[in-house]
Amino acid sequence: MVRGLANIGAESVLLVGAGRAILMQIANPAVGHGVAEHSRFAEDPLDRLQATMTYVYAVVYGTEEQRAAARRRVNRAHAPVRREADSGSQGYSAFDAQSQLWVVATLYDTAVTVYERIYGELDEETADRVYQDYARIGTTLQVPPQLWPADRAAFAAYWAESLQMLETDAVTLSVARNLLHPPSGPLWLRLIMPPARFITAGLLPDELREGFGLRWSSRHRRHFDRTMRTVGMVYRPLPQRVRHWFKNYYLAQLERA
Repeated sequence: MVRGLANIGAESVLLVGAGRAILMQIANPAVGHGVAEHSRFAEDPLDRLQATMTYVYAVVYGTEEQRAAARRRVNRAHAPVRREADSGSQGYSAFDAQSQLWVVATLYDTAVTVYERIYGELDEETADRVYQDYARIGTTLQVPPQLWPADRAAFAAYWAESLQMLETDAVTLSVARNLLHPPSGPLWLRLIMPPARFITAGLLPDELREGFGLRWSSRHRRHFDRTMRTVGMVYRPLPQRVRHWFKNYYLAQLERA
């Protein structure tokens, strides 16, 4: 049981869950089809990660000015992401509160999932504080405070219900392929993608892993468990300046901009 731990969202190890969070986001059709038509995954696979993490770090750790700047950036990016529903397809809007709620929910659940894999179960007080931090990530945009589940028990019910509504189709499978097999990007990115794909598959719920066509077996599960134990043993002793490097870097970039 982990007690009294601060700055959980600043831990760089949470980024190993980025693929899991994005796949869960796009499995919601209202999110996935908007990403497919407006995202630049194929051209710049790191762009969405940087934009998302800059916003998250700004809301939780930034100054009022940094939060306002990050909010403006996200709203500008979201403005063109909309389409009216017609007889052949579902409409979507990046400003839709329910869609934003789902995106933030995946970030929260993924952060806790990865963190507890590395450090162990959170104590109640710390878990509640982390939950409130992630509530702010949504309510700083268009999620009304009353829409965010009131507590972690309410979130668990919302999460379980939402998982039942996820589905993949040809559109979202194409987005997933671009995410997991980027056709461009720096060499280092292509080199780390095989282990990143493996960890992403291991972190996904079973049904969604199958929906995205990711191979998995008991042998994969044993290897995944060993991998995460090794990551924890290597990561935990690192000094804070290393563990929080991405948070400090993205906030510095935002400040310069």
